Amino acid sequence: MIDILRIPDRTEIISENAKNDAKVTFELKDGRLGVYLYADNEHPCFVRLRWNHRTDKPVKILGDIWERSYGNLEWRSMNEDRALPWYFLANDGKDTVGCGVMVHPNSFVSFLYDPMGVTAYIDVRCGAVGVELSGRTLHCCDIVCEKYEGISTFEAAKKFCHAMCPSPILPKKPVYGGNNWYYAYGKSSRQEILADVELLSSLCEGNSNRPYFVIDDCWQINPCAGPWVANEKFGDMKTLADEIRKRDVNPGIWVRLLHDIDFEEAHPEWCIPKRGERGIYLDPSRKEVMDYVREVVRRIKDWGYEILKHDFSTVDMFGSYDFQLNGFITEFDGWSFFDKSRTGAEIMLDLYRVIKEEAGDMMILGCNTASHLCAGLCEINRTGDDTSGKDWNRTRATGVNTLAFRMAQNGAFYVIDADCVGILDDNIPWELNGRWLDLLAKSGTPLFVSAKPESLTEEMKVALKEAFARSSVQTDVAQPLDWEYNKTPVVWSINGEVVEYDWFTEELPKCLKHCHQN
Repeated sequence: MIDILRIPDRTEIISENAKNDAKVTFELKDGRLGVYLYADNEHPCFVRLRWNHRTDKPVKILGDIWERSYGNLEWRSMNEDRALPWYFLANDGKDTVGCGVMVHPNSFVSFLYDPMGVTAYIDVRCGAVGVELSGRTLHCCDIVCEKYEGISTFEAAKKFCHAMCPSPILPKKPVYGGNNWYYAYGKSSRQEILADVELLSSLCEGNSNRPYFVIDDCWQINPCAGPWVANEKFGDMKTLADEIRKRDVNPGIWVRLLHDIDFEEAHPEWCIPKRGERGIYLDPSRKEVMDYVREVVRRIKDWGYEILKHDFSTVDMFGSYDFQLNGFITEFDGWSFFDKSRTGAEIMLDLYRVIKEEAGDMMILGCNTASHLCAGLCEINRTGDDTSGKDWNRTRATGVNTLAFRMAQNGAFYVIDADCVGILDDNIPWELNGRWLDLLAKSGTPLFVSAKPESLTEEMKVALKEAFARSSVQTDVAQPLDWEYNKTPVVWSINGEVVEYDWFTEELPKCLKHCHQN
């Protein structure tokens, strides 16, 4: 099996100018291969490393995604044209090898696996142009590689995720509860939130570990954008947090920190240049923007919210969602952040560090966050694209897939949020949503439910009470058993017992227009 924990057989530097003063050095120590890049006048874009290795028997490869997955995680054959962000697993039917980088790299690293070897593509650009190190030595990343014998591919994946992230931050107690997005879809009010909270509180009666309710996009003046002040339907956000807490529920709130329409109009010079058809967003490489981020996070903390769900940081910074990419972090050329002396990964890491620093004991729930950069800087991470309260096939594709294929990261990088059970009228058969609820409740991961109160039958309420009680302690151990050959696993081990979930019979699969499967 492949071993990349050694000096590469070939090293290349790809730069935007030909000054020829850049050089790469390596340090092999404590089971890690450190990669360092020095440059003075040269502006490097990529470092490409190659390890020669002939693969002469069948192997299966599992790769990862820069940020959330889009129903596209699965074991596949070798494909030298498919990039594998952050890490990959290779299995030959007997042993499993994990190859990747430690969390918090100062670059975006992806791998390419072909029959003759492995290539690492280390993206050190500032946006989409070469970084200006000006005599600085950049610690690009630490490469790790481990071989696992005599255990399942899932157990190997868990061990390797723990190896890449030795110091995660995790919630002090299990997190579960409600969210209003998948029935309200951005249209709500203070009164509706409090009605949701009262329902959630009643469904969690008797649970010593109380639930959370996360107010999603709907509370602020502009849809999906700042300024982060309440609209007329919500009023004072501090007293709303107090009202939620009086109902024995912990308050949480959603925010998009790099998009504030008023701030962007007042200071266009503090924004990232427009890319393609996307608008302009705040540039976190600027001190003024980071001061703004600090102020928003402090304000929300002072209001008394206990979960801060921050969203859109990857797409707002780099202009692309993962399904639009293959190895690169942006699909647009020729743009950069204001501070060209730092890589895009360094700038994103600094953003996540500032958010966590200001949040203090307020938990961070990342969404559209770069997984290897937010690990250790958020307690909870949304690991897949949106599920649905309207379309079961979308929930199946994004929810079940991300739960199965990112389960190994749970408790290793953070706890994973595979997204909600959405209950909106009779759009989704309860037989299917009930199974999704059951699996989430028994998965040992956070369970969030987004339910229109009028849509709930007594049967649903009974099931929700049982699921919330179970999720309030999260002592279950679950793993997919058929994940090596099934993108949407139906056979699971729950506490050692084999359980089968039929995701298909009541509603047949269909081509999904907005579920991107590259």
